Amino acid sequence: MDIHEYQAKDLLTRFGVQVPRGGIAYSPEQAVYRASELSGDKWVVKAQIHSGARGKAGGVRICSSEEEVSDAATWMLGRKLVTHQTGPQGKLVSRLYVEEATSIAQEIYLGFVMDRKLERVVVVASAQGGMEIEEISEQEPESIIRSVVDPAVGMQAFQAREIAFSLGLEPPLIAQAVKTIMGCYRLMAEMDANMVEVNPMVVTQAGEIVALDAKVSFDDNALFRRPEIAELRDKSQEDTRETYAEDRGLSYIGLDGEIGCIVNGAGLAMATLDMIKMSGGEPANFLDVGGGASPERVLKSFKAVLNDPNVEAILVNIFAGINRCDWIAEGVVLAMKELDLTLPVVVRLSGTNVEEGRKVLDDSGLPVITADTLAEAADSVVGAWKDAKFKEAS
Repeated sequence: MDIHEYQAKDLLTRFGVQVPRGGIAYSPEQAVYRASELSGDKWVVKAQIHSGARGKAGGVRICSSEEEVSDAATWMLGRKLVTHQTGPQGKLVSRLYVEEATSIAQEIYLGFVMDRKLERVVVVASAQGGMEIEEISEQEPESIIRSVVDPAVGMQAFQAREIAFSLGLEPPLIAQAVKTIMGCYRLMAEMDANMVEVNPMVVTQAGEIVALDAKVSFDDNALFRRPEIAELRDKSQEDTRETYAEDRGLSYIGLDGEIGCIVNGAGLAMATLDMIKMSGGEPANFLDVGGGASPERVLKSFKAVLNDPNVEAILVNIFAGINRCDWIAEGVVLAMKELDLTLPVVVRLSGTNVEEGRKVLDDSGLPVITADTLAEAADSVVGAWKDAKFKEAS
């Protein structure tokens, strides 16, 4: 789960990390009020969306008057910002963060990520801040600093000092840098975060270290014990298809194709996506219906798949162990009747109660296409989809 910049900064301050003063705004008038509250003669208006590269899309503006603040807020609010991370659909700006401008002497990149291979938290830092870590590693690979944290003892002060010295910071700044690095690690460890990124962390003209921007992502599986973090979720920034499925307890990931998939088991689901591609189709989603799926759960799965307007055919692929094929078949029949489906539906059943499941489908009188193997099912759904497209075009 991602959160907004202003929320990330609020969390960082709780762990001793210094951030610029600022306030949230939902209208141009409120943005101007926030600027007047902060006083000064220069402010930064930032669109709050779950994406990087906002500045390149016009989502970050430096303003020298309250009129400029109002104009920037008017332009951003209600607009869909398109960045290389959002895709062409963009993300809607519904709130802004207005903060005091900072006089920058040096920009630094600082990130904390989970390395799945090492099973450790890894600190990644660079004296070349202000751009994506991918750009830094490509343009200045020698500037990348890495430090692995031992989970048995956590981040140690000596590691933070080593990172600070490696960044070339002046001696008077080392203590501040150590406090910032340790604070970021504590946030990650104590709040079940998957990533904490401060980019840039800046040295100001006044000789202070400040987190100028921040991005924090959390482990969805730990939210049950972090209700204060779960409350920070902004569903308007998420894929509506995935939000709909997640709220109904389904494991779903939206893709860009036309063939919806309802499968049990993550491994079989991945294999199903591959087979659809090999047969010449494009999968519209990954969906794991889970073990012991009832007919009602299958109906929910159909609704989740059909929540994507691009879906033009559906493949149900079940290898039943804990599941029962007759329950799945009953769910398919229930979905087709209740949702009045006219698009092609291909069902491949195997495993527990497979004969009973096939009988349910045969006795339903519905135009369900059945298959015995995954390869046959993939070929059938792609062929049925192409036939439907041809008929529609004709």
